Amino acid sequence: MEWSDVRIFLAVLRTGTLGGAARSLRLSHPTVGRRLRALEEATGQTLFQRTADGHVLTEEGRAIVALAEQMEEGALAMERRLAGHEQQLRGSLRISSADWFGAYVLPPIIAEYTSAYPGIDVEILTGTRLFSLAQRESDIAFRIVPFDTADIVQRRLARLNYSVYVAADGPEPVFGDGTGFRLITHDTSTGQFPDIAWLIESFPNAAPAMLSNNRNVQARMCKEGVGIAVLPRAVGNHIPGLRRLDLPSAPPSRDIWMGYHRDLKHLQRLRAFIGVVEDHLREVLP
Repeated sequence: MEWSDVRIFLAVLRTGTLGGAARSLRLSHPTVGRRLRALEEATGQTLFQRTADGHVLTEEGRAIVALAEQMEEGALAMERRLAGHEQQLRGSLRISSADWFGAYVLPPIIAEYTSAYPGIDVEILTGTRLFSLAQRESDIAFRIVPFDTADIVQRRLARLNYSVYVAADGPEPVFGDGTGFRLITHDTSTGQFPDIAWLIESFPNAAPAMLSNNRNVQARMCKEGVGIAVLPRAVGNHIPGLRRLDLPSAPPSRDIWMGYHRDLKHLQRLRAFIGVVEDHLREVLP
C-alpha cells in the first residue's frame, strides 16, 4: 500500500468529494478517482459509499481511518525532518496570515526576501482558516492569538495597535454616544475580538450596519461612508479616504505571533525569512 494512495483516502474523507480532494492535493479529478479505485482494489474493500451528496465512509473505510492517520503523521514527520535539514536557499516557502496582514504588512517583507533570495518561490495563504503547520499546509504562520500545540516554535513579534476610523469627508461621531451613526463590526463567531467589543461599548447608540470577517472589506465600507470601523492601524492608516478619530481612549491592542513547526527550525530558507521579518516588522507595527 502506497502512502500517496492513503493520502488520497484521507483527503476524500476530509472533503467529502473527489473534487474537494483534488483541489486540496492539487491533483486532477480523474487522478484522484483512479487512485482511490486502485486503493480499494489493493485492499479488496469498498472504502466509500458513493452518494448524491458525496463520498461517505463504509464500515470497512471507517475501520482504517486511525491507521491511515498514523501513516500520515509518520510521513509528514519524515517530510518535515528532511526539509528542516535542507541547507540550500532554494525551493518554496508557504506563508499564512490574516487577509489584512498579507495585504498591508507582508508585501515589503516579501519584496526584500525575494530580492535577496531569488531562487525561492513564495506562496501567501490568507483568510480566517488556520492552516496546519503540522501537515505543512503552511511553513510559517502569523496570528493574533498564540499557537496552542506543543510542537510549534512561536514568538511574540510586536504589539498591534487599533484605531477608530470614519470616511474622510464624513461627520464625526460623539464618543460615548454614536447617535445617527452605524457600526461596521466583525463576525465574532470565529473568535474573540476585544476591539469590536470596545467599539460597541464606546458608541452604544450607534446602529449596526454590517458584519464582515475581512478587515479590508470593513475598511472599504468605512471609506464609502457606511459607518464607523475599528481597524488595525497598519490597515486604516494606509487607505486614502479614511480619517482616524482622536478619541479619549483607544481600542485594546493585540499581539502578533509568528509560529513554525519545530522540525523546520534548521530550514535555511525559513531562517532567512525570519531574519527579514524581524528587521521589518517592528518598523511597520511599532
